[in-house]
Amino acid sequence: MERKFSNKTGIPFLWLLFIVFFSLTLRGQEHPKIIPAILNSKWEAKWITCPDVSLTDYGVFHFRKTFNLLEEPEKFVIHVSGDNRYRLFVNGTEVCNGPARGDLAHWRFETIDIADYLKSGKNVLAAVVWNFGEYRPLAQMTNKTAFIVQGNSSAEEVVNTGNSWNVYKNEAYIPPVAHPSRTVIGPGDKVDGSKYPYGWELVDFNDSNWRSPKILGRGVPNGKFTGWDWNLIPRNIPFMESRLQRIKEVERTENIVVGKGFLKGKSPLNIPANRKVKILFDQTFLTTAYPDMVVSGGKGSTIEISYAEALVGKNGLKGNRNQTQGKTMLSFFSDKFQPDGKGNRHFQPLWFRTYRYLELTIETKDEPITIEDMYGHFIAYPFEEKAYFKSSNPELQSIWDIGWRTARLCAGETYFDCPYYEQLQYVGDTRIQALISLYVAGDDRLMRNAIEQFNNSLLPLGLTQSRYPSAQPQVIPPFSLFWIDMVHDFWMHRDDGDFVKKQFCGVRNILCWYEQQIAGNGMLGPMDWWNFVDWPFGPWNGEKPSGGTPKGAIDGYSSIITLQYVDALQKAVELFDAFNDAKQAEHYRQLSRSLLKNTYMLCWSRENGLLADTPEKTSFSQHANILAILTGMFDPKEGSKVFNKLLADKDLTQASFYFRFYLTRAMVKAGMADDYISMLEPWKEMIDLGLTTFAETPEPTRSDCHAWSAHPNYDLLATVCGIMPASPGFKTVNIEPHLGDLEFIECRMPHPKGDIFLNLRRRGVNGIKGEIILPEGLSGKFLWENKEIVLDSGKQEINLE
Repeated sequence: MERKFSNKTGIPFLWLLFIVFFSLTLRGQEHPKIIPAILNSKWEAKWITCPDVSLTDYGVFHFRKTFNLLEEPEKFVIHVSGDNRYRLFVNGTEVCNGPARGDLAHWRFETIDIADYLKSGKNVLAAVVWNFGEYRPLAQMTNKTAFIVQGNSSAEEVVNTGNSWNVYKNEAYIPPVAHPSRTVIGPGDKVDGSKYPYGWELVDFNDSNWRSPKILGRGVPNGKFTGWDWNLIPRNIPFMESRLQRIKEVERTENIVVGKGFLKGKSPLNIPANRKVKILFDQTFLTTAYPDMVVSGGKGSTIEISYAEALVGKNGLKGNRNQTQGKTMLSFFSDKFQPDGKGNRHFQPLWFRTYRYLELTIETKDEPITIEDMYGHFIAYPFEEKAYFKSSNPELQSIWDIGWRTARLCAGETYFDCPYYEQLQYVGDTRIQALISLYVAGDDRLMRNAIEQFNNSLLPLGLTQSRYPSAQPQVIPPFSLFWIDMVHDFWMHRDDGDFVKKQFCGVRNILCWYEQQIAGNGMLGPMDWWNFVDWPFGPWNGEKPSGGTPKGAIDGYSSIITLQYVDALQKAVELFDAFNDAKQAEHYRQLSRSLLKNTYMLCWSRENGLLADTPEKTSFSQHANILAILTGMFDPKEGSKVFNKLLADKDLTQASFYFRFYLTRAMVKAGMADDYISMLEPWKEMIDLGLTTFAETPEPTRSDCHAWSAHPNYDLLATVCGIMPASPGFKTVNIEPHLGDLEFIECRMPHPKGDIFLNLRRRGVNGIKGEIILPEGLSGKFLWENKEIVLDSGKQEINLE
């Protein structure tokens, strides 16, 4: 696209306006009201697509609709969706993108008021729609290439998609020849600028050679008709945060000198003809962003941008992430752009990239090229950091900051396990991520979305899929149990009984499947599917690694999985008791007691003083004993004894970063929570290695950013500050701090009724003093050293010796 270039900002002026306006507008925008007909009747708008092309193969398409308005409207609400994805422009400005990820039975549409972008006279709606075909992200479910726009009322019906729209297949995008290596997030883009229809989104663009679209059928709202291609349902999450993020440093170069002003957008980078150059950039922290580049000239040249979380040495290991000497890029995909030689051409990939390091490789031919500017566009779910944590230990602030960055990069239209490799929403990861979201941001919308999506993933056998949305089904039965934990978590933290009750059929189905797996000895017997528990550092008890599954997970009689089932049953008892289904609750209560008793009888080792992984008693792990404590297998005194032993015995299979979340839960239940701060050494070690997000596993790790490792952000508030719901819906609160060796703590945490504030300091050996502020309408208790203070709304002083 031709844009005026500003030497002052280093960014084309129109594009700069888009960055600022689009970022501020979408982040704070509330979804306009949808009229009932949109949700209850077939849409007048038609799904449209490109004629005479495969609708399931790779392709990038543009759609345009020009129309006239007599005057600027006060409001102009439209509903938009596409498959795989779309970006919508109004008079040259991007106004929204989507659809938010879902499945064909729950296909999201975006609702937006575009009145502010319209003018009297001629206007244009323009969209780019792409289908990555067989190369699509694993998280992308799809039917076929299509696009739809529906006006909210008769006032907006002029833009309804149909025969009045035009379509163009963009031949500039070159299909991939192979799947990206080791990632499932979609392909890199390869764009031939000489074939790109620059200016396609502008009002005065000449689209006379574009084609009339192929009509596929009317839009069908969710649950109202018997057949559909896409069952349309409103977007239920906000638009993503998007903001300018300039690249921080040039790490090294080959055959080129990069001026100091380039990264600030103040001076262009000129590359002579017939030259090959390389530039390694360091963002200095991991990010998720759309890289943007503006170039002039360079006809016949090739620009390649590669992305990496880290560099690697000759031994293939990452080592310290800040050290670059002697290391090379560990990149599994790249984007390629071939300029057409004109001025101020803009390149941005269709999907965001995850990187700390970017390597720019440019090879010119007979014409020099100018890189006018290069920068990033941060993108993530718009979580706001409403909580904070302060203490006498400054290292904890670094853990907090890095943990929050980790959580943010692992949240988009769904939660992600990791942003670089998979971008998939797994139940096991998501449960932890959702609690972080509640405690730090006070935002439950992505959690609600996740709970609903996993419920939508239920298979006829009774289990949820382990990750969803996903084009490839996967079943991890223990993750279905964690979904029940998620429902229970939501019930405890949010007062929305109707939402919770909607999940009960799924809860029953999962627990029924497990009940069918109970063997004659009263434990779970042999089970199908992938019974993943954890990625322990090293194999389970000296045996060869078996995909994260402990002994007994396949052959049967696993104490770990049996106790995880018990834990889910116990939570289901609380849920069904609370919603007056006493018969179902009693069945689960008796079943859980029987399983707990039988597991203890068969797996308890008097010799070791620990619970074994199976009745054979040849394999022992932290995991089995963590779950034994959590399910109440031991009395408090015995539980503390077992917990001390599972920490001291290094021959046990050790919990990974992920399962240490449950280790902490057991620590709290065993009355040992004051030891929590001392358990954070692995997180300090990651910081010492230069990680700017927390990794999937200890070194050597695959992913440098895995949200299941960010749980200290939850525990600094829930365990150290001790803020926990005391009743369902967080209607009351218990505050039981565990300072360990800290001298003071201070925090703020968002609650549905307002913010909770703590400012506490040790007094002598066992005393504590300070103040607590609860929001209006919230009461609770303060617990310290077997003492109890009743808390009311407002400010109250704490002073205990």
